[in-house]
Amino acid sequence: MRSNRIVQKLIAGVDEVGRGPLAGPVIAAAVILDETKPIEGLADSKTLSAKRREELSVLIKERALCWALGRAEVEEIDRINILQASLLAMQRAVATLSLPPALVLVDGNQAPELGCPVQTVVRGDISIPAISAASILAKVTRDAEMCELDSRFPGYGFSKHKGYPTAAHLRALEKQGVSSIHRRTFGPVRELLNKF
Repeated sequence: MRSNRIVQKLIAGVDEVGRGPLAGPVIAAAVILDETKPIEGLADSKTLSAKRREELSVLIKERALCWALGRAEVEEIDRINILQASLLAMQRAVATLSLPPALVLVDGNQAPELGCPVQTVVRGDISIPAISAASILAKVTRDAEMCELDSRFPGYGFSKHKGYPTAAHLRALEKQGVSSIHRRTFGPVRELLNKF
């Protein structure tokens, strides 16, 4: 008798985190959920508390058939633009999955080129559990990395705003200048560099 795991169509959900920040990488995740091991409470990562995201991240890693992360670094973002870097991070996440998906569902309206069928789903992180799971893994991973970068680049407040252009971050940029993990092609950073 064939198990559900074998007959289940392998559908990967993909999402990225980090398009809007002025600093740090963009990180994508790809997740193929196991239909026999449902996870309650999957939702858009932005609507969940940090504690709940952490809890769900553990469950996703334990129960998913497979999951993977991909990233694009600040230098790549500045070289090819944030959209292309986001798509590249998604490609890298899908390429790293231990099981080849039959279909990839991507949050939003822009899809990376993949070696398998791919569909975009606007607001998919709300409606598609596998995309919700990917958004959670990507956000937990990126947030943890920005907290680590906070200790390496003190004074910017990365552990609080995660690189997003908050008033506190913009004040810190004015005071301390541009660090090596800031995206030089992003407006506020570029404007500051042009002053010198």
